[in-house]
Amino acid sequence: MIEKKIRKLIEGKPALIVVDIQAGAFVEKESPSIPQMPGYAERMTSARVLIDEARALKVPVIFIQEVHRENMVDFGRELDGSEGIHNLENDPETEIANQTGFLRGDYLIKKRRYSAFFGTDFEILLKGLGVDTLLLCGGLTDVCVHYTFVDGHQSDYFCRVVEECVAGSTEAAHEAALRAMEYLQTGSRCSLENVLNAMNIYAAAK
Repeated sequence: MIEKKIRKLIEGKPALIVVDIQAGAFVEKESPSIPQMPGYAERMTSARVLIDEARALKVPVIFIQEVHRENMVDFGRELDGSEGIHNLENDPETEIANQTGFLRGDYLIKKRRYSAFFGTDFEILLKGLGVDTLLLCGGLTDVCVHYTFVDGHQSDYFCRVVEECVAGSTEAAHEAALRAMEYLQTGSRCSLENVLNAMNIYAAAK
């Protein structure tokens, strides 16, 4: 039996991947188009600590934005499930949330599907930056975070999920997605404290 290699939280060069923290997450609605677990907005807000620390330590921050054309031609099968119409172009709720501290000139990947890898230049950007480890935060844990993680895993990136800074459609779906990602890469479920510590150790060693 081959002995498993113990991996560090950050292997090689990291990047912080901020998945779909968009303005609509902070708008209270009686019937939201996308289901959200309790405490969703608070978990999205907590990602700001990560973003600010990554900037300070010169760790690349890449924002992911789901956006669809107003005529909805690119939704595909996305509306066949539990989600309603969402993230249309020119809708203020589709913009990257102010709570993230997003700056003009930041790295931004716009996507039409769940995974940040699917039909985008995300991997070209990662290769250009020399990234090895993806530190994932944002939402939904069970949808866009999960699918981005899986594609990152299948592309041989080290993938980590910051537990306090992701949120799912339901608490059960959130937990199930975290377990599924941990199954793919042991140690992928990480606390905010441990990720902040790992980023500081990485920066100090450069």
